[in-house]
Amino acid sequence: MHDCVIIGGGPAGLTAAIYLSRFHLDIALYDSGESRAALIPCTHNHAGFPGGISGKDLLARMRQQAASFGVRSHDSKVTAVEPVDDHFVVRTGETTVEACTVLLATGVVNNRPRMEAALHDEALQRGLLRYCPICDGYEVTDKRVGVIGTGTHGMREALFLRGYTRDVTLIAPDAEHMLDDACADALDAARVTRVDGPCGQYAIEGDQLAFDTAHGRLRFDSVYPALGSQIRSRLALGAGARGTDDGCIVTDEHQRTTIPGLYAAGDVVKGLDQISHAMGQAGVAATTIRNELSERRPLRR
Repeated sequence: MHDCVIIGGGPAGLTAAIYLSRFHLDIALYDSGESRAALIPCTHNHAGFPGGISGKDLLARMRQQAASFGVRSHDSKVTAVEPVDDHFVVRTGETTVEACTVLLATGVVNNRPRMEAALHDEALQRGLLRYCPICDGYEVTDKRVGVIGTGTHGMREALFLRGYTRDVTLIAPDAEHMLDDACADALDAARVTRVDGPCGQYAIEGDQLAFDTAHGRLRFDSVYPALGSQIRSRLALGAGARGTDDGCIVTDEHQRTTIPGLYAAGDVVKGLDQISHAMGQAGVAATTIRNELSERRPLRR
């Protein structure tokens, strides 16, 4: 019987693992190896790294730190979390373990443009394709930027990026734009160009990402897909926890879900979708877990 099982090996899960292990708790961490942070070529937004750090290097450092305090990490995908009496049964494809508490740090998956995986990864590494304007909008200052999206979400992302460059184009991913008058007026006021789709025939041409649209072939210094994401909240919802209308896990200010003993932190919880924010939530969750376990029994025998 573990004190806590952490599901997810991204910044939130690893931060919680470090905290909980230093609280002298018996924990296990399950990681399917799909952290969105691993896709970051280099972040300059994370405090303490003036020259920037890649997502993979950051995760490696955090894993090393967690391991130094005895955290046991399992490269497995959890298939179910089941509340049973006053604890949980956690199932993977190979094993079943029990835990007094569970922390879900399962994150989200970005919806990608329809392009080959190898091209996607190369464009991402070269900064020609980007997913987080908050993280790296600074890097596209005064550059030619394309945003693939439409509707309110696409409009908001285009307007956010307009704060970094005057050259922003919003391209509908499939056909004509789906913009109401308010969205269209806001884009016009900010002088954001609108182009209908569909988008296709992606290629890296020189130092730009190029693709076909209804208005011909366009080229950009950086392209942001504003296509939404898939929230990995299935385990929580399957356990009976409440979710938001858009699929995030509902938590209180201490990261407690609506199921006693089940916690959530990071991008799977509605919030800023930033590494620093995810780590802060994980610290709150871990401390709450420690304090609530101490109410059940002495933590040092």
